[in-house]
Amino acid sequence: MQTNHGELFANMLRARRELFIVHNKWDLPEALGMEYDQYDTPASRWVVVHDEFGRVLAGNRLTPTTAKCGIYSYMIRDAQRGLLETIPANLLYDEAPVSETVWESSRLFVAHDTPAAIRRQVHARLIQEIGAASRSLGASHCLTLLAATWPRWSKRVNVKMEAMGPVLTIDGIENQVVSMDFTSTLH
Repeated sequence: MQTNHGELFANMLRARRELFIVHNKWDLPEALGMEYDQYDTPASRWVVVHDEFGRVLAGNRLTPTTAKCGIYSYMIRDAQRGLLETIPANLLYDEAPVSETVWESSRLFVAHDTPAAIRRQVHARLIQEIGAASRSLGASHCLTLLAATWPRWSKRVNVKMEAMGPVLTIDGIENQVVSMDFTSTLH
Protein backbone atom coordinates (compact mmCIF):
# COMPACT_ATOMS: atom_id res chain seq x y z
CA MET A 1 0.00 0.00 0.00
CA GLN A 2 1.29 3.44 -0.88
CA THR A 3 0.93 6.18 1.73
CA ASN A 4 -0.41 9.58 0.78
CA HIS A 5 1.75 11.75 3.03
CA GLY A 6 -0.33 14.92 2.53
CA GLU A 7 -3.49 13.18 3.69
CA LEU A 8 -1.59 11.48 6.53
CA PHE A 9 -0.22 14.85 7.66
CA ALA A 10 -3.71 16.40 7.71
CA ASN A 11 -5.05 13.35 9.57
CA MET A 12 -2.28 13.71 12.15
CA LEU A 13 -3.24 17.38 12.70
CA ARG A 14 -6.90 16.29 13.03
CA ALA A 15 -5.90 13.65 15.59
CA ARG A 16 -3.94 16.28 17.53
CA ARG A 17 -7.03 18.51 17.59
CA GLU A 18 -9.23 15.63 18.74
CA LEU A 19 -6.89 14.77 21.62
CA PHE A 20 -5.51 18.12 22.73
CA ILE A 21 -8.47 20.45 22.10
CA VAL A 22 -11.58 18.25 22.22
CA HIS A 23 -10.54 15.55 24.72
CA ASN A 24 -7.99 17.40 26.93
CA LYS A 25 -9.76 20.79 26.50
CA TRP A 26 -6.47 22.66 25.93
CA ASP A 27 -6.74 26.18 24.57
CA LEU A 28 -4.72 25.77 21.36
CA PRO A 29 -4.99 27.27 17.88
CA GLU A 30 -7.12 25.36 15.39
CA ALA A 31 -8.51 25.77 11.91
CA LEU A 32 -10.33 23.53 9.45
CA GLY A 33 -10.65 20.81 12.11
CA MET A 34 -6.89 20.66 12.68
CA GLU A 35 -4.57 21.74 15.52
CA TYR A 36 -1.35 23.42 14.51
CA ASP A 37 0.79 26.26 15.76
CA GLN A 38 3.81 28.43 15.01
CA TYR A 39 6.16 25.44 15.39
CA ASP A 40 4.62 23.44 12.55
CA THR A 41 7.00 24.94 10.00
CA PRO A 42 9.04 23.51 7.12
CA ALA A 43 11.95 23.16 9.59
CA SER A 44 10.00 20.54 11.55
CA ARG A 45 9.53 16.88 10.78
CA TRP A 46 6.65 14.68 11.93
CA VAL A 47 6.54 11.06 13.01
CA VAL A 48 3.20 9.29 12.65
CA VAL A 49 2.25 5.75 13.62
CA HIS A 50 -0.79 4.65 11.61
CA ASP A 51 -2.69 1.51 10.74
CA GLU A 52 -3.02 -0.03 7.27
CA PHE A 53 -5.99 2.25 6.51
CA GLY A 54 -4.06 5.46 7.32
CA ARG A 55 -5.84 5.97 10.66
CA VAL A 56 -3.49 7.89 12.95
CA LEU A 57 -2.67 6.03 16.17
CA ALA A 58 0.13 8.28 17.47
CA GLY A 59 2.30 11.17 16.41
CA ASN A 60 5.02 13.62 17.25
CA ARG A 61 6.68 16.77 15.92
CA LEU A 62 10.46 17.09 15.76
CA THR A 63 11.94 20.59 15.53
CA PRO A 64 15.64 21.45 15.38
CA THR A 65 16.80 23.50 18.36
CA THR A 66 18.53 25.72 15.78
CA ALA A 67 15.17 26.66 14.19
CA LYS A 68 14.08 30.28 13.82
CA CYS A 69 10.79 31.58 12.47
CA GLY A 70 10.19 35.24 13.22
CA ILE A 71 10.55 35.67 17.00
CA TYR A 72 10.13 31.94 17.62
CA SER A 73 12.68 29.13 17.88
CA TYR A 74 11.32 25.96 19.51
CA MET A 75 8.61 25.55 22.14
CA ILE A 76 10.71 24.71 25.21
CA ARG A 77 13.23 27.48 24.52
CA ASP A 78 10.49 30.01 23.76
CA ALA A 79 8.72 29.12 27.01
CA GLN A 80 11.98 29.70 28.88
CA ARG A 81 12.34 33.05 27.11
CA GLY A 82 8.85 34.03 28.35
CA LEU A 83 7.23 34.01 24.89
CA LEU A 84 4.51 31.48 25.80
CA GLU A 85 1.82 32.23 28.35
CA THR A 86 0.75 28.62 28.88
CA ILE A 87 4.14 27.10 29.82
CA PRO A 88 6.14 28.44 32.81
CA ALA A 89 9.52 30.02 32.04
CA ASN A 90 11.29 28.03 34.80
CA LEU A 91 10.87 24.69 33.01
CA LEU A 92 14.62 24.01 32.63
CA TYR A 93 17.49 23.87 35.11
CA ASP A 94 19.89 25.38 32.54
CA GLU A 95 19.64 27.50 29.41
CA ALA A 96 17.78 25.79 26.57
CA PRO A 97 20.25 24.23 24.14
CA VAL A 98 20.77 25.36 20.57
CA SER A 99 22.63 22.53 18.84
CA GLU A 100 22.47 20.61 15.59
CA THR A 101 22.59 17.36 17.59
CA VAL A 102 19.64 18.24 19.85
CA TRP A 103 16.09 18.42 18.50
CA GLU A 104 12.84 19.09 20.31
CA SER A 105 10.15 16.43 20.41
CA SER A 106 6.76 18.07 20.94
CA ARG A 107 3.06 17.31 20.57
CA LEU A 108 3.86 13.68 21.37
CA PHE A 109 0.59 11.79 21.56
CA VAL A 110 -1.17 8.47 21.35
CA ALA A 111 -4.68 9.04 19.97
CA HIS A 112 -7.30 8.73 22.69
CA ASP A 113 -9.26 6.20 20.60
CA THR A 114 -6.26 3.89 20.09
CA PRO A 115 -7.48 0.54 21.48
CA ALA A 116 -6.24 -0.23 24.99
CA ALA A 117 -4.95 -3.63 23.84
CA ILE A 118 -2.33 -2.00 21.58
CA ARG A 119 -1.64 1.35 23.31
CA ARG A 120 1.68 0.21 24.83
CA GLN A 121 2.85 -1.22 21.51
CA VAL A 122 1.86 1.95 19.67
CA HIS A 123 3.63 4.14 22.26
CA ALA A 124 6.81 2.02 22.07
CA ARG A 125 6.69 2.12 18.26
CA LEU A 126 6.31 5.90 18.32
CA ILE A 127 9.35 6.33 20.58
CA GLN A 128 11.32 3.89 18.38
CA GLU A 129 10.41 5.87 15.26
CA ILE A 130 11.25 9.19 16.97
CA GLY A 131 14.70 7.75 17.70
CA ALA A 132 15.17 6.57 14.12
CA ALA A 133 13.98 9.89 12.68
CA SER A 134 16.14 11.88 15.10
CA ARG A 135 19.23 9.89 14.20
CA SER A 136 18.54 10.29 10.47
CA LEU A 137 18.39 14.06 11.06
CA GLY A 138 21.76 14.05 12.87
CA ALA A 139 20.36 14.34 16.39
CA SER A 140 21.62 12.30 19.32
CA HIS A 141 19.14 13.76 21.85
CA CYS A 142 15.61 15.11 21.92
CA LEU A 143 14.19 17.47 24.53
CA THR A 144 10.54 16.93 25.32
CA LEU A 145 7.94 18.15 27.79
CA LEU A 146 6.23 15.03 29.16
CA ALA A 147 3.87 14.01 31.90
CA ALA A 148 6.02 13.50 34.99
CA THR A 149 5.10 9.79 34.91
CA TRP A 150 7.87 9.21 32.33
CA PRO A 151 10.16 7.25 34.75
CA ARG A 152 7.52 4.48 34.88
CA TRP A 153 7.72 3.76 31.15
CA SER A 154 11.14 4.95 29.97
CA LYS A 155 12.82 1.56 30.48
CA ARG A 156 9.92 -0.17 28.71
CA VAL A 157 10.59 1.83 25.52
CA ASN A 158 14.36 1.22 25.88
CA VAL A 159 15.43 4.87 25.81
CA LYS A 160 17.63 6.51 28.42
CA MET A 161 15.88 9.64 29.73
CA GLU A 162 17.04 12.35 32.09
CA ALA A 163 15.11 15.15 33.81
CA MET A 164 16.22 18.56 32.51
CA GLY A 165 13.97 20.66 34.72
CA PRO A 166 11.64 20.61 37.73
CA VAL A 167 8.22 18.97 37.83
CA LEU A 168 5.69 21.71 37.01
CA THR A 169 1.89 21.61 37.05
CA ILE A 170 0.53 22.75 33.69
CA ASP A 171 -3.23 22.58 33.10
CA GLY A 172 -3.58 20.42 36.21
CA ILE A 173 -1.04 17.83 35.00
CA GLU A 174 2.46 17.37 36.42
CA ASN A 175 4.96 17.76 33.57
CA GLN A 176 8.73 17.79 33.23
CA VAL A 177 11.25 18.51 30.50
CA VAL A 178 13.20 15.36 29.72
CA SER A 179 16.14 14.61 27.46
CA MET A 180 15.80 11.42 25.44
CA ASP A 181 19.23 10.01 24.69
CA PHE A 182 19.44 8.14 21.38
CA THR A 183 23.25 7.73 21.40
CA SER A 184 23.10 4.13 22.64
CA THR A 185 21.03 3.20 19.61
CA LEU A 186 23.32 4.88 17.10
CA HIS A 187 24.96 2.51 14.61
